[in-house]
Amino acid sequence: MFKLGRYLKDFKKEVILGPLFKLMEAIFELLVPLVMARIIDVGIAGRDIAYVLRMGGLMVLLGVVGLGCALTCQYYAAKASQGFGTIVRRELYAHINALSHAEVDRIGTSSLITRLTNDVNQLQVGVAMLIRLAIRAPFLVVGSAVMAMLLDLKLSLVFLAATPLVALVLWLVMSRSVPFYRGIQKKLDRISLITRENLEGVRVIRAFSKQKSEQNRFDEASDALARSSVTVGKISALLNPLTFLIMNLSIVAVLWFGGMRVYDGALSQGQIIAFVNYMTQILLALVVVANLVVIFTKASASAARVAEVLATAPSVAEPANDAAHIRPVPGAPRISFEDVSFSYSGGEYALRAISAAIAPGETIGIIGGTGAGKSTLVNLIPRFYDVAQGRICIDGVDIRAYPLHILRKKCGIVPQKAVLFTGSVRENMRWRDPEASDEQIKRAIATAQAAEFVQSLPQGLDTNILQGGKNLSGGQKQRLTIARALVGSPEILILDDSASALDFATDAALRRAIAQDTKDMTVLMVSQRASTIKNADKIIVLDDGEIAGIGTHDTLLASCAVYREICQSQLGGEANGK
Repeated sequence: MFKLGRYLKDFKKEVILGPLFKLMEAIFELLVPLVMARIIDVGIAGRDIAYVLRMGGLMVLLGVVGLGCALTCQYYAAKASQGFGTIVRRELYAHINALSHAEVDRIGTSSLITRLTNDVNQLQVGVAMLIRLAIRAPFLVVGSAVMAMLLDLKLSLVFLAATPLVALVLWLVMSRSVPFYRGIQKKLDRISLITRENLEGVRVIRAFSKQKSEQNRFDEASDALARSSVTVGKISALLNPLTFLIMNLSIVAVLWFGGMRVYDGALSQGQIIAFVNYMTQILLALVVVANLVVIFTKASASAARVAEVLATAPSVAEPANDAAHIRPVPGAPRISFEDVSFSYSGGEYALRAISAAIAPGETIGIIGGTGAGKSTLVNLIPRFYDVAQGRICIDGVDIRAYPLHILRKKCGIVPQKAVLFTGSVRENMRWRDPEASDEQIKRAIATAQAAEFVQSLPQGLDTNILQGGKNLSGGQKQRLTIARALVGSPEILILDDSASALDFATDAALRRAIAQDTKDMTVLMVSQRASTIKNADKIIVLDDGEIAGIGTHDTLLASCAVYREICQSQLGGEANGK
């Protein structure tokens, strides 16, 4: 948790003044038993009503001033904890967005969401309690013990005997509960994962009538969380009764031995009441300490998870040099793959020894069987992942030399899964170019074969899109994502199987429009359909992560068995151009 302390640097005043005001409240609280003792020994014993009223007024004053100090501390604690949480959440979100796909895949989306929400909330509570109670509670314990020792050293031995016992209880509970709290956060990740999958895949679940099995899966995850929570709850529940038991036995001992001291004349009755008050203050302070142990244990587990994400360095790093140092090589291919190999998480190679050159303005088709590495290949161009071996160049410059925002501005990317965001159609179209005019947007929409249905929308470009584009069909979403990539005229257009939901007529019209409207654009079309890429300037055939052939449709039919098999299975007699 201390690793995240740097995020409190903007709240130094609150972190310092908050505990100081709480300390002042504790000092006033320690004075109350002494005033009470004086009321009993002087006012009540001497039947001096005026003295009792004066001391009573002093007690009220101590209470009011203490309340003011407590409220001031509460304000500072709330300001610091909420500000801390806001900064950590902002930093964590920014860092997550800086991570490459590899790190996000490894940690998991659901776990990142839990860390961004639940774990940061736990840290906020921990910071608030740190300011409000972390100093006050120990000070009350030590202060009460010191005040008791000043009253009577022999009787204060009861305090000294009780304190190690309470400390032992705290240590036993904390040492056994910390592992459970870490496990609970992981079980929350599991529930978040299942919930996310079920809400996103609700149509699939209903289509296969899997509601019952998914409910059972959720119940199992919830039961596992409940069992861990109950177990750690049982352990934590021992804190209060054990500390109460020890301290109440200590109060009995104070009354027993204190009565003897009063009988001997060594102590007054008021001092015994003060002793009991101090013992009660210690008891209540130790209960607070016990609860703080639970809170800080949770916060510690959450801090470790947040710190783990913040300490994760993105495998795709920004270059040290800025864009001014980039010098495109005249006459170089627009894109060149030079002996490129790649593996996910250091496992088996998904791509091996890929070498290819793509000229400016060329339309390249990429085809292959399932798992051949088509999407992996195009995902390397905008550096969603970094190559394991070899290099990829754009205009003769290694892509690792480009700042990421420059590199990705060169690329218009349409992923396999069409993703749209809440907001109007116009707002979605301006993701690549925030300054794009309506004319540019309409031109891109027309090229993407989406003009007809956009015009039929109730408010045209101002029509709101629901979360994930739920109010659009699959084909409509795909066409809008293609249009979004075309806005701003990128140098490289990557279509990653982005027309799979389109009918053949619309697919053909889309290909013709792209060929006509993107003459200066280098287009890479990943597809499972041979008909989609057969007219490309060049076709790259992938098979099990390796290039099986490169050439035109006719050339590959004659020379590449893998391509010929794909075409014959899909096109039949048309494979030979008939």
